Parts: sequence; C-alpha cells; structure tokens
Amino acid sequence: MSRPQLPVGCRARPALAPLLGLAAALALATPAGAQLLDGFGAAESDDPIAIEAEQGIEWRRDDKTYIARGNARAARGDFAVNADLLTAHYREVDGGGTEIWRIEAEGDVRLTSATETVLGDRGSYDLDRGVVVMLGDNLKVETPGETVTAEDSLEYWDEKRMVVARGNAVATRNDDELRADVLTGYFRNDAAGDPMLFRIEAAGNVRVLSGGDTARGDTAAYDLETEIATLAGSVKITSGDNQLNGEFAEVNLKTGVSRILGGPGAGPVRGLILPGAKPESGAP
Repeated sequence: MSRPQLPVGCRARPALAPLLGLAAALALATPAGAQLLDGFGAAESDDPIAIEAEQGIEWRRDDKTYIARGNARAARGDFAVNADLLTAHYREVDGGGTEIWRIEAEGDVRLTSATETVLGDRGSYDLDRGVVVMLGDNLKVETPGETVTAEDSLEYWDEKRMVVARGNAVATRNDDELRADVLTGYFRNDAAGDPMLFRIEAAGNVRVLSGGDTARGDTAAYDLETEIATLAGSVKITSGDNQLNGEFAEVNLKTGVSRILGGPGAGPVRGLILPGAKPESGAP
C-alpha cells in the first residue's frame, strides 16, 4: 500500500488537519471529554498521523476538501479509521489558517482502538455540533464485554455525553440482552477520570432476556454497576409457561431475581401460573 505525497502547493498543516479530525472522530480527545466507548480515544495531540490510500489523496481547493481514495486508512496511536473513501471538509478562519468542520467516511467503514471496534457502511462527524453518525446495514460496536447492534443508525453526542443506537437496537453482555427500538447510553468519569458507560435507557418494544426469562415493557433503564433493569409500562415477565403482569418491574441480571409491581390506578399485579409449570430461573 502506497503513501501518497501531499498535493503541490498544499501546506503541511491543513493537510494533516483532516487526519487529526478523523483520528478523533469518535473520541473528542480533551482530557476530561466524553468518548463513544470507554477507552475509544485518540492518542496525545502531538502523536504523528499516518495516512495510506491505494488510489491517492486528492486536494480540491475550490471545494475546500481533502479526499483519500481506495482502502484509505488514517491512523494515530492505537486509533485508526479505515474506509473505501475518506473526505475532510475545511474552512478558512480569522487570522489565517484553516479548520476542519466535517469528516465523512464511505464504504466498509471500520473504526478501531486497542479494545473497541465500530463498524458501518458510512459515517460522518460534525465538529461544530459534536455529533458522530454511523449508518448502514451492519452497524455494530464491539468491546471486550459488550456488543451493540442497530439497523438504522449509531450516534454519538459529545456535549450530552451519550451514544444512541436506533432501529431494532440490541445490547449484549455475556448471555443477557437488552432490546428496544432505541437504546441510549450515558457516560460519566470514573474515579480515575476516565469516561465510563454507566446507564442505558431503552424505549419502544423493550425486552430484557436473561437466563431463559423475558421481561417486556414500554421503557426501561439499565444500571451497569448494579446490573438492575427497571421496566415501566405494560410490563410482562415470562418464565417458562408462567407470566406476571404489572406496570413496573425490577430485573436483577446478576442474581436472576425479578420483582413486578403495580402502579397508581393500574390495578393489582396479575399472574398466570400453570399447574406443573416452573420458573426457569429467578422469576418469582
């Protein structure tokens, strides 16, 4: 794979700026900034950027874009962006110089760090809004402990410190699954100051699958530290042939114990227990 030279007349600083943006596309690398996934960050700002593209790098001065074509790769430290096509849009700033305001990646997009991988058909990073969007038919985030998939989009919002998976979204940890139309994960800093995912909210056709049991509801919130999922709205817990109905439920994925509760004006909790049927795990 060749490493093309910069276009004639192109200064080194603006040429490297797109790759700096690409390398930080899913991790706005401020010391206390949020990251799409814990550990999914760029290296220090003075680390070198390596660019490779089989078909070359193109500078379009009038369009204010840089384009890397053909199995393009931008790498910085442990972070790398691979795609068939990488495009960086820049603009002039007061006082001279340029700044990148949008990054686009198309075709078999893969973003990797030492421990995480994000896959999609195409992606974009709006630096003004601090929003990353990944689109395609095979959207996936892989970490050592969790896997998240979605059918419509994967989004990262820097200022809100959250990641959103839309369209039949599934979060998997070990043998447990959280499914919904939309999954939203929230970050905060741990004791060492590193970003960590601590809460996932689910909305629309929510299902929690654990140990052969299934809990359904309209919404849910999952605490990753306690491993407790709280469901609300037309809740149903099914264990084998048995079923419990209510308005609220707590499902402890660590202990396998489920609690279902009624709500104000919702009437009593109801259960259907068939003779000879047994709960498959910790459901009451």
